[in-house]
Amino acid sequence: MSLFDRLSEDLKQAMRSKDQLRMDVIRMIKAAALNKEIELKKNLDDADLSRIMTQLIKQRKESVEQYQKAKRDDLAGKELQEIAIIETYLPKALSVEEIGQVVAAVVQETGATSLKDMGQVMKAVMAKLAGQTVDGKLVSDLVRAKLS
Repeated sequence: MSLFDRLSEDLKQAMRSKDQLRMDVIRMIKAAALNKEIELKKNLDDADLSRIMTQLIKQRKESVEQYQKAKRDDLAGKELQEIAIIETYLPKALSVEEIGQVVAAVVQETGATSLKDMGQVMKAVMAKLAGQTVDGKLVSDLVRAKLS
């Protein structure tokens, strides 16, 4: 079953159980996917849907920070619940150690020695981790630490 089919089935289930938050989140995911399909003029595969959901999670995390600064814990809590729902559709995220191993392997392969090589290393690492749930900032921090 494709990810898009799973979203459709879960939307039906959420409607039956009257789970308004889950319905809203799934509809938001499907709307973002439809917009991306229109933009790219092609059908999306599961990897594309995963990237869209990763972007949605990143947006929600930024919102949580803003809400917490404004002392709006009610809105921050809602965003955190949305993040939890979206994450159920993503593959398991890699651990810091696993990402660190990929970074070390790429640094070894490319022969990078200084921060000047960071762009080259980042590009190679992100290519190796394509289709997986990865925080770009974490990868950047690990590459920077390895090269300095």
